[in-house]
Amino acid sequence: MSTVAELIVAALADHGVTQVWGVVGDALNPVTDAIRRQDGIEWIGVRHEEAAAFAAGAQAQLTGRIGVCMGTVGPGSIHLLNGLYDAKKSHAPVLAICGQVPTPDIGTDFFQEVNNDVLFADVSDFAQTVTSSGQLPQLLEQAVNTAYAEQGVAVLTLPGDVGSLEVEDSRDPQFAPRSAEVAAPADEVRAAAEVLNDADKVTLLVGCGAAQDRDEVLSLAETLKAPMVLTLKAKAGLDADNPYQIGQSGLIGNPSTKKAFDDCDTLFLIGTDFPYRDWYPEGKTVIALNSRAGHIGRRTPVDHGLVGHAGPTLRALEPLLTAKRSDKHLKTATSAYAGWLEDQARLTDPRHDRKFLGKLRSKADNPDERIRPELVAAALNRHASDDAVFTSDTGMSSVWISRFVQMRGDRKLIGSYNLGSMANAMPQALGIQAVDRSRQVIANCGDGGLMMLLGDLRTAVSYRLPVTFVVYDNGRLGMVKLEQEEGGLPEFGTQLDNPDLAGVAASLGLESRRVADANDVDAAVQEALAHDGPFLLDFLTNPDEIALPPKPTTAQAWGFAIAKSKEFLESR
Repeated sequence: MSTVAELIVAALADHGVTQVWGVVGDALNPVTDAIRRQDGIEWIGVRHEEAAAFAAGAQAQLTGRIGVCMGTVGPGSIHLLNGLYDAKKSHAPVLAICGQVPTPDIGTDFFQEVNNDVLFADVSDFAQTVTSSGQLPQLLEQAVNTAYAEQGVAVLTLPGDVGSLEVEDSRDPQFAPRSAEVAAPADEVRAAAEVLNDADKVTLLVGCGAAQDRDEVLSLAETLKAPMVLTLKAKAGLDADNPYQIGQSGLIGNPSTKKAFDDCDTLFLIGTDFPYRDWYPEGKTVIALNSRAGHIGRRTPVDHGLVGHAGPTLRALEPLLTAKRSDKHLKTATSAYAGWLEDQARLTDPRHDRKFLGKLRSKADNPDERIRPELVAAALNRHASDDAVFTSDTGMSSVWISRFVQMRGDRKLIGSYNLGSMANAMPQALGIQAVDRSRQVIANCGDGGLMMLLGDLRTAVSYRLPVTFVVYDNGRLGMVKLEQEEGGLPEFGTQLDNPDLAGVAASLGLESRRVADANDVDAAVQEALAHDGPFLLDFLTNPDEIALPPKPTTAQAWGFAIAKSKEFLESR
């Protein structure tokens, strides 16, 4: 006979869970003690529960298997919320085990008591409190099965007097198998084929729901002679060796994607819930293929919906299509993209600001001769292994990764691309590195994001997690600065008074290097990636580097000009 805590831990270990992330404390002491005695499962004690939830969610995104985090009574559980919201919006199956006051004290406004079932109602697909050992193993099965079925968060709350209770039901918990991937109904597929066959110019917008169906997506693009716009989450799997892809849309995108949208008559959305309505073209025939019916039509009006998984649906669709003869639309888009890439590549030369045109530009946008962040991202692209996993903080770090790091080989990319949280890259990298300590993991951190959860750098040292932390240290909340200036506002409140981040990392036990010279970037990246242990690179980058939208509006351009003139009048 086992206790409630022992049953939960043993079942998770048998299911393949290898780490549980959290901070120890009172109500969960029986659970952490069960982890201590359980072979095959590792307790990783973080310095902030938010980091635990981010780490567990990243593991779930990488592996497809449930990630597990814990937070004890009251504040400990509350701290999980932001990371759990990221898991929810990233469709990552996560189990949060939360503490609660002893059952006799529930409802008495006891010290640290919060109502977990209410607290987690919005973020979770399942949230229940175990008040009796007789509820196990059923509640554990429901929690895990729901997390998988909904690709979301399940919360199981344990009051302080419940974890050590003995469970009379001796059977092992049984978790339901994953559902099979299915094609959209045949009549929907035939209707979509007729539209595509009648179309003159087709553009594809492909999301992470099709990233594992590379062969099918590339075959479709070849048949339709269609340029392929990728969401950021679809880069892994569809970015490299893809002659049809033309990068991203939205604020991180490039002009070729807008042209491909504007020039097409039919837009085919595949496995995407791309949220930015302003970037969808108007007046087009729209086909949308998604496994989630609720995602169809909620961003842009859809004329033909296909409810099914990408791979099997595209395999059913392909034989019904007539190959397009003209590739003019495709070549126009890919040529524009190639030209844009060539222009961008100039910024990755460490000698850029020493050349004639670079000198002229740098007087306006880089007077302090800081490192251009494009150079850092390009160096990572050159030297990272072909199975490296990249994480990126929300904001400018994601811009540079999207533009200059190619997801070749088995590279992966994970970030807070739906929630848009700060401080995600570092804890997500910890979670991913713990899955395989021999795999190269590179966290691309903004200085603002890193400082927010700075204490968990020490977790990399404590648990021997050899992450390479790359900090774009521009002393700014860079994306907010850009937003203000595009809106015609002078920069305000975005400046960060950073310490020597390499020195801070060294004091926390990491190897580190502060880099201020563009000529030292390449060697620094090679040194960090070759190091057998956690390493932090603190790159002093240009705060005025501009990432303009694919096609700036007159208002944006005028707003930026006004903002820069105000900054000049007020500060220079």
